Amino acid sequence: MRLAVIADIHGNDLALQAVLDDIAGQGIDDIVNLGDCFSGPLEPGKVAARLTAMDIPTVRGNHDRYLIEQSSEAMWPSDRIAHGEMLPGHFDWIRGLPVTHVHRGEFYMCHATPQDDNRYWLEEVLEDGSVRRKSLAEIEALAEGIEQPVVLFAHSHLPAMLRLSDGRLMVNPGSVGCPGYDDVAPYPHKIEAGHPLASYAIVEKGAAGYGVTFRNVSYDHMAMAALAASYGRPQWASALARGWLE
Repeated sequence: MRLAVIADIHGNDLALQAVLDDIAGQGIDDIVNLGDCFSGPLEPGKVAARLTAMDIPTVRGNHDRYLIEQSSEAMWPSDRIAHGEMLPGHFDWIRGLPVTHVHRGEFYMCHATPQDDNRYWLEEVLEDGSVRRKSLAEIEALAEGIEQPVVLFAHSHLPAMLRLSDGRLMVNPGSVGCPGYDDVAPYPHKIEAGHPLASYAIVEKGAAGYGVTFRNVSYDHMAMAALAASYGRPQWASALARGWLE
């Protein structure tokens, strides 16, 4: 069994199409999506049309939630752009998304953590803005009560795999469409992939158990960088062009 795991598309339809083509080239038709699908100064309307037509198992991310909970006036710019391009049916689709989901009885899915869709699972942000890995005990505490052998999560945009003490496998596939960003909570910090490629993961079950392959896919990222710049979003443009923030 092989499962493709995508997450954090953030309105980047060119990256999503490239990833879906790559998945098809791997001979995989089982795909799950870990949320944050639309918010970004790119092409959220195209992403919405594509995802709603595909009907793949998807959980709701924090930015998806903002699109149905906040007024457009209260939104951050990336959410506001997405909100302006989406149709009423797209918002209905978001409202129908679960916060967590179990796929095929083996794969537990959430966007960030089961308790909070806006909290890093593996990383902690320090007051000086540096980001470091949490202790295993802290990571395992957030996984308490999850019985499935594979835990799929996202939110940080950083590909990661680790095993818990009891053998459960945790997988963050990285970001399809947003290789870098800055945030103000819990303290101002940056997340940078260091490359502009679209990222996803393949989880494969074999005789020896579960294994993970991370895939990085080329696409016309400079076109998306130019689009972000046209919206007046230089940090997005830098991340899409280089994988680093200016």
